[in-house]
Amino acid sequence: MAMGSYGTFGEQDDDLSVQTVHAALEAGISFFDTAEGYGDGRSEKVLGRALEGRRDEVVIATKVSRGHLREARLIESCEASLECLRTDYIDVYQVHWPSREIPFDETAEALERLREQGKIRFWGVSNFGRLDLTDALGAAGRPEVDQLPYSLLWRVIEHEIVPICVDNDVSIICYSPMAQGILTGKFASLDDVPEERARARYCSEAGELAFEVVDELRAVSGELGEPMADVALAWLLTRPGVAAVIAGMRAPEQARQNARAADVELPPQAVDRLTQASQPLMDAIDKNPDMWNAGERSRCR
Repeated sequence: MAMGSYGTFGEQDDDLSVQTVHAALEAGISFFDTAEGYGDGRSEKVLGRALEGRRDEVVIATKVSRGHLREARLIESCEASLECLRTDYIDVYQVHWPSREIPFDETAEALERLREQGKIRFWGVSNFGRLDLTDALGAAGRPEVDQLPYSLLWRVIEHEIVPICVDNDVSIICYSPMAQGILTGKFASLDDVPEERARARYCSEAGELAFEVVDELRAVSGELGEPMADVALAWLLTRPGVAAVIAGMRAPEQARQNARAADVELPPQAVDRLTQASQPLMDAIDKNPDMWNAGERSRCR
């Protein structure tokens, strides 16, 4: 997302992004996730440029925007993404957010057509809660993944969504695994978190509990002699149903650091301590999986 100079991340140099992708490849990272909505295609274009000549080494996932889910528009979006990514197929094509206007059956039929044509290998969804995911499972074909926010600070999806995924062999792709940097230890207290990031519900609704989790993560990481970010990612990789963890990167060293987390093997007692420490925070927030909007403003159901 940051490579599209999108959202709160600010401007990103395209050449640096290409170097970062190359560093990720050399470190053993093979799964790259983007979206047409990240910088109006800029993220896809940068990734396509970075992966040119190395397509067979990677799995590419991208996402179609919520406003493009009518059959004809979805097919146009897929063709545009293929061009931006400089490839003739997408490994995992995901619906970015559920629509409240377009029946999912229409969307699923278009996705199946793209799969039959070989333009996508698999399709999935993103930000689909219990009801939306149930609808998707009842449509033509089947979603192979549900991409969701998931971290030590945001375990809300464990209430209702993870069981559905596990029962139906839908893989979970985790985004925001370091809670926008909070789990790296870069913020000493809730007061230090920038306003935009503090809007996340684990801060706005239960900030004191969130930083109790951060404190325990800091303690466990110190005892293990591992960076907090690596331990946070390693904990997430132990969770049922998790197939991939998407950690943002804007520079080569960040790519190398993210890759190192895959080699961290947490002792069972460390996993248990972190799981227990984050349970009160999980219980304090309702089951709505939208990390930013509660109640009627939620984009998930």
